[in-house]
Amino acid sequence: MQAKLQWPRDWEAEIPEDVKGLIFDCDGTLVDTMPIHLGAWDTVLQRYGARVPKEFYYGLAGMPTVEIAREFGKKLGIVMEPETAAREKEEVYVSRLGGCEPVRRVVEIARREKGRRKLAVASGGERWVVERSLAVIGAMGLFDAIVGADDCQRGKPSPEVFLTAAKWIGVMPAACVVYEDGEMGFQAARAAGMRVIDVRPWYK
Repeated sequence: MQAKLQWPRDWEAEIPEDVKGLIFDCDGTLVDTMPIHLGAWDTVLQRYGARVPKEFYYGLAGMPTVEIAREFGKKLGIVMEPETAAREKEEVYVSRLGGCEPVRRVVEIARREKGRRKLAVASGGERWVVERSLAVIGAMGLFDAIVGADDCQRGKPSPEVFLTAAKWIGVMPAACVVYEDGEMGFQAARAAGMRVIDVRPWYK
């Protein structure tokens, strides 16, 4: 006899009825873009005579791009204009997006729940970049709202991006569940008063 699926451990399990809104991070949650981001940052930092410290970078997952640039400057002791470095990095990233793949189990949840619950994306990337990533995997039409770093004053671990997403889809924070892959996102979701699911065990 097959064991009963349990939410939130099992991605195929039914979501409780009290959940009215699902909010998804983008990079590493809906789209497998983290290696592309890493490579883009490495290309840009080489222009400044540096290389990406990989483990340090993954610890910044979810932080807005310009803030990551500032953190690299401090960590590596290099002088660069954060806004310029962030723009250069996003240009390199978008130029390499063609080969990215969806995180299939998470995207399948969004497809399954489309029309049943309100769906949003809340990302530390700029909205136009997020939209480009979603378009590559054919997922743009799934979401009722897309919130990027440029829609908020403060990035993760501030809860602002998730609270903004909840507001835009018209769902109270307590009735929202966040799907995330990064520690800063976990902190932000909890600070917003939302339940949060770590999608990393679903990677396959």
